[in-house]
Amino acid sequence: PPDWAVVQKELRGKYVTLALLWEEYRKEQPDGYSYTRYCELFREWTKTQRLSMRQIHHPGKKAFVDFSGGTIAVVDSRTGERREAKLFVAVLGYSNYTYVEPVFSEDIPTWVGVHTRAFDYFGGVPEIVVCDNLKSGVNRPHRYDPEINRTFEDFARHNGTAILPARVYKPKHKAKVEVGVQIAERWIIARLRKRTFTSLDEVRAAVAELLEELNARVMRHVGKSRRDVFDQEERATLRPLPERRYELAEFSRARVHIDYHIALKPHLYSVPYVHVQAEVEIRATTTIVEILRDGKRIASHGRSYKPGYTTLREHMPPAHRAHAEWTPERIRAWVACTGPNTAKLAEAIMRGKDHPEQGFRSCLGVIGLARQYGVERVERASTRALALGSLTYRSLAAMLR
Repeated sequence: PPDWAVVQKELRGKYVTLALLWEEYRKEQPDGYSYTRYCELFREWTKTQRLSMRQIHHPGKKAFVDFSGGTIAVVDSRTGERREAKLFVAVLGYSNYTYVEPVFSEDIPTWVGVHTRAFDYFGGVPEIVVCDNLKSGVNRPHRYDPEINRTFEDFARHNGTAILPARVYKPKHKAKVEVGVQIAERWIIARLRKRTFTSLDEVRAAVAELLEELNARVMRHVGKSRRDVFDQEERATLRPLPERRYELAEFSRARVHIDYHIALKPHLYSVPYVHVQAEVEIRATTTIVEILRDGKRIASHGRSYKPGYTTLREHMPPAHRAHAEWTPERIRAWVACTGPNTAKLAEAIMRGKDHPEQGFRSCLGVIGLARQYGVERVERASTRALALGSLTYRSLAAMLR
């Protein structure tokens, strides 16, 4: 009969199938088993193997991730406050090469951060990340259509990998990482149980040292260490790391206001006016705010943490755009051509407001009067208005009438 252990190892190779191995077997053994019998015997053999050996893992295909149940105590030397650090564990399916990092939290920034550092440790990215159904990774578990957390999904897209949540109450789907967590707890937490740590950095240093020993330790059923298998067979199959690290993004939803802006407190950002009243998605990092509609970006701004507005001219409707083109400098230049006293009146109108823009409309009205009555008459009326202290558009218009 065939050496089924060799058959199982061959199946770990990319694109290798049981049908291909059977064809090669029949070339060497023309009177050997039929394809159906060959498959039956292989399945019967796999049932006799340990549970951790039943899954076929291809190099570079999957990484399994989870948090440990066991913890390591960290006691603040000044306050005596005690906190429990749990272990994040990432295991590559083929080589069992393992990354471990102690953390205090399971929140989204921590979750994204440990994955980033795990990929850095591996020196590449697996095709698929198999995770448990914790909230930082999965918003809504489902057998057929789980809802991935938007930030985690964005992180995965940036790194060129895919997220595959394990099925709820199906431990076989994440057996690799459960064994990895168990090994990490026995190899790391058990060895550190009598040590006293006063900071998370101290724990990280101790865990990193034991992790190197774990990956260098020879696995009995393979005859090689995790690092040896990884270096020789899996490292080259990982996808390359992205050119730049992922910048943590927060996602939220908003409706475009009637003034074609969306609010991301304390600031407001413009979108093209044709999207007024539309529901949009906001992707915000520490430096950039992107507005998406139906998955397509419709606007992008530098992020501001001050109250106020960021408005792009191209987002305005034509009438607003024409108004926005008038600035205090442009108004001063225009009225200066009408006459010195008209220019003084315009300046006085703008100074009389809390903000120069509040005087724009009145000044635009003065420009309109010059077109209606001529620049000489407006200049004479402006002279009289200055002398009387009647520094308003209404007074100037009344004089001209």
